[in-house]
Amino acid sequence: MANCVLLVTCPNQEVGERIARELVEKRLAACGNVTTPVTSVYRWQGKVQRESEVQLILKTRRILVNACVRAVRELHPYEVPEIIALPIIGGLSDYLGWIESETSVVKRPRRARR
Repeated sequence: MANCVLLVTCPNQEVGERIARELVEKRLAACGNVTTPVTSVYRWQGKVQRESEVQLILKTRRILVNACVRAVRELHPYEVPEIIALPIIGGLSDYLGWIESETSVVKRPRRARR
Protein backbone atom coordinates (compact mmCIF):
# COMPACT_ATOMS: atom_id res chain seq x y z
CA MET A 1 0.00 0.00 0.00
CA ALA A 2 1.31 3.41 -0.93
CA ASN A 3 -0.47 5.89 1.29
CA CYS A 4 0.43 9.50 2.07
CA VAL A 5 -0.41 12.27 4.49
CA LEU A 6 -0.82 15.80 3.17
CA LEU A 7 -0.18 18.72 5.50
CA VAL A 8 -2.02 21.92 4.61
CA THR A 9 -2.08 25.06 6.73
CA CYS A 10 -5.34 27.00 6.53
CA PRO A 11 -6.32 30.43 7.84
CA ASN A 12 -9.14 29.07 10.01
CA GLN A 13 -11.32 26.08 10.93
CA GLU A 14 -13.98 26.82 8.31
CA VAL A 15 -11.52 26.79 5.41
CA GLY A 16 -9.87 23.60 6.69
CA GLU A 17 -13.20 21.82 7.04
CA ARG A 18 -14.41 23.01 3.63
CA ILE A 19 -11.30 21.68 1.91
CA ALA A 20 -11.44 18.41 3.86
CA ARG A 21 -15.12 17.86 3.03
CA GLU A 22 -14.60 18.56 -0.66
CA LEU A 23 -11.68 16.13 -0.97
CA VAL A 24 -13.44 13.40 1.02
CA GLU A 25 -16.63 13.82 -1.03
CA LYS A 26 -14.60 13.49 -4.25
CA ARG A 27 -12.84 10.41 -2.77
CA LEU A 28 -9.47 12.13 -3.18
CA ALA A 29 -8.87 11.77 0.57
CA ALA A 30 -10.18 9.20 3.03
CA CYS A 31 -10.11 11.57 5.98
CA GLY A 32 -9.22 15.10 6.92
CA ASN A 33 -8.34 16.29 10.43
CA VAL A 34 -8.42 19.98 11.29
CA THR A 35 -6.37 20.90 14.35
CA THR A 36 -6.96 23.61 16.88
CA PRO A 37 -5.14 26.85 16.09
CA VAL A 38 -1.37 26.79 15.82
CA THR A 39 0.98 29.74 15.64
CA SER A 40 2.93 29.94 12.39
CA VAL A 41 6.05 32.07 12.05
CA TYR A 42 7.37 32.45 8.52
CA ARG A 43 8.98 34.86 6.08
CA TRP A 44 6.69 36.16 3.33
CA GLN A 45 7.57 38.86 0.84
CA GLY A 46 10.64 39.88 2.83
CA LYS A 47 8.91 40.23 6.20
CA VAL A 48 8.69 37.85 9.15
CA GLN A 49 5.03 37.07 9.75
CA ARG A 50 3.20 35.55 12.73
CA GLU A 51 -0.28 34.15 12.17
CA SER A 52 -2.79 31.92 13.86
CA GLU A 53 -3.69 29.05 11.52
CA VAL A 54 -5.06 25.53 11.64
CA GLN A 55 -3.35 22.43 10.29
CA LEU A 56 -5.33 20.24 7.92
CA ILE A 57 -4.08 16.65 7.77
CA LEU A 58 -5.38 14.64 4.81
CA LYS A 59 -4.91 10.89 4.33
CA THR A 60 -4.81 9.63 0.75
CA ARG A 61 -3.09 7.28 -1.69
CA ARG A 62 0.20 8.27 -3.29
CA ILE A 63 -1.35 8.01 -6.75
CA LEU A 64 -3.85 10.75 -5.77
CA VAL A 65 -1.35 13.26 -4.36
CA ASN A 66 -1.21 15.40 -7.53
CA ALA A 67 -5.01 15.48 -7.81
CA CYS A 68 -5.23 16.45 -4.12
CA VAL A 69 -2.68 19.23 -4.60
CA ARG A 70 -4.66 20.61 -7.56
CA ALA A 71 -7.95 20.44 -5.62
CA VAL A 72 -6.49 22.12 -2.52
CA ARG A 73 -4.89 24.79 -4.70
CA GLU A 74 -8.28 25.59 -6.27
CA LEU A 75 -10.07 25.77 -2.92
CA HIS A 76 -7.42 27.49 -0.81
CA PRO A 77 -7.45 31.28 -0.29
CA TYR A 78 -3.66 31.67 0.09
CA GLU A 79 -1.53 32.77 -2.85
CA VAL A 80 1.00 30.01 -2.02
CA PRO A 81 -0.57 27.52 0.40
CA GLU A 82 1.52 24.98 2.30
CA ILE A 83 0.78 21.60 0.73
CA ILE A 84 3.30 18.96 1.72
CA ALA A 85 2.95 15.22 1.02
CA LEU A 86 4.65 12.75 3.33
CA PRO A 87 4.75 8.99 2.80
CA ILE A 88 3.14 6.75 5.38
CA ILE A 89 5.79 4.12 6.04
CA GLY A 90 3.72 1.96 8.37
CA GLY A 91 0.72 1.74 10.62
CA LEU A 92 -2.30 -0.39 11.41
CA SER A 93 -2.93 -2.43 8.26
CA ASP A 94 -6.71 -2.23 8.71
CA TYR A 95 -6.54 1.58 8.79
CA LEU A 96 -4.18 1.74 5.82
CA GLY A 97 -6.54 -0.56 3.91
CA TRP A 98 -9.43 1.72 4.84
CA ILE A 99 -7.58 4.68 3.26
CA GLU A 100 -7.22 2.61 0.09
CA SER A 101 -10.89 1.63 -0.01
CA GLU A 102 -12.21 5.13 0.75
CA THR A 103 -10.16 6.70 -2.04
CA SER A 104 -11.08 4.13 -4.66
CA VAL A 105 -13.70 4.81 -7.27
CA VAL A 106 -16.98 3.21 -6.36
CA LYS A 107 -17.90 0.64 -8.96
CA ARG A 108 -21.41 1.22 -10.21
CA PRO A 109 -23.60 -1.72 -11.19
CA ARG A 110 -23.89 -2.21 -14.93
CA ARG A 111 -27.21 -1.49 -16.57
CA ALA A 112 -28.90 -4.38 -18.24
CA ARG A 113 -28.90 -4.11 -22.01
CA ARG A 114 -32.17 -4.43 -23.82
